[in-house]
Amino acid sequence: MISGMIIGVGFFALPYIAAQVGLSVMLACLFVLTAIVIIIHQYYAEVALQTPDFLRLPSYAGIYLGKSGKIITLVISIIGFSGTLLAYIVIGGEFLSGLLAPIFGGGQFIYAFIYFAFGALIIFFGVKTVSKFEFLDSVLFAVILLAVFWFGRNYFNFSNINFIDNLKNGAKDLFLPYGPILFALWGGANIISEVEEIIAPNKQILKKVVAWSIILPAIFYLIFILVVVGISGAKTSQEAIAGLQGILHPGIINLLLIFGLVATFTSFIACGLILRNIFRYDLKINKHYSWAIACAIPFVLYLAGFKDFIKIIGFIGATTLAVKGILIILMYRKIKKVNFLPIILIAFLFLGIIYEIYYFVR
Repeated sequence: MISGMIIGVGFFALPYIAAQVGLSVMLACLFVLTAIVIIIHQYYAEVALQTPDFLRLPSYAGIYLGKSGKIITLVISIIGFSGTLLAYIVIGGEFLSGLLAPIFGGGQFIYAFIYFAFGALIIFFGVKTVSKFEFLDSVLFAVILLAVFWFGRNYFNFSNINFIDNLKNGAKDLFLPYGPILFALWGGANIISEVEEIIAPNKQILKKVVAWSIILPAIFYLIFILVVVGISGAKTSQEAIAGLQGILHPGIINLLLIFGLVATFTSFIACGLILRNIFRYDLKINKHYSWAIACAIPFVLYLAGFKDFIKIIGFIGATTLAVKGILIILMYRKIKKVNFLPIILIAFLFLGIIYEIYYFVR
């Protein structure tokens, strides 16, 4: 369940970033950030274990950090989920366009609007069962990854992969993978509390479950990066799939587009329902207004011109998720009274926030 929540839209960006910065930088960032995400998620697991059941992050923040901590968590959650929905609209529209534009024609905006409209309609009716397909997404991802490698094996070439640093824009590219990797690895925090309740008789294994649930997606991501970049090389596109067109059989490309569409669409609905419920239950807004606000924010941002997929997930990963990480660390410190490693992690995340804001607005 946790791995299924983690494997979402973020991993599509990783091959492009690896092609930009070189595999050595990408591997270093993936290794370090995987370790950091595991530590922070284990802190969250400890908070969940030490707190009464059936609570979530805003409630934990209220208990351990007071009213201000709960308010900050709510605000950050609204910004984070809105940005995530925006990323889904951008890349979901690209997948739908890649699948249907060759048949029906039409521009990118039309397909992004269709993607958004169908998702908003399902969120309105509250079809929560869609989020249960997250695990199936993970299985399909593994199967399609094998299919891409098998059918693309004749085009795979290690010379396409820049193993040495490829910093086209100087040292600042060292931090390019930071936000997207954080975004791609983070999703499990949204479901740790549910997993704790499911394994209630054996809660002592929660931390081990959390660690392996993050390690497995990280391994999948590494394989995905190697396969895609090894096949498409310098042609690697921001969403990974377009760069494979003209190399792999059209049937495989369509299979990838369908998988991308299904994976992002189910996650779009799950995140939309969470955001709608924040407005409805935490902020006590009428259910119809809650739906309208939750759906309107990301689409208005899309209309305003925020369409750079890499920048969107990088900003969300390095800012809102980093702030959530800092809040989790502060809650953990209230329980365990430890200082050294938590302070280092807070400083690391804070510096990442400063850099990402500079990178996003420049």
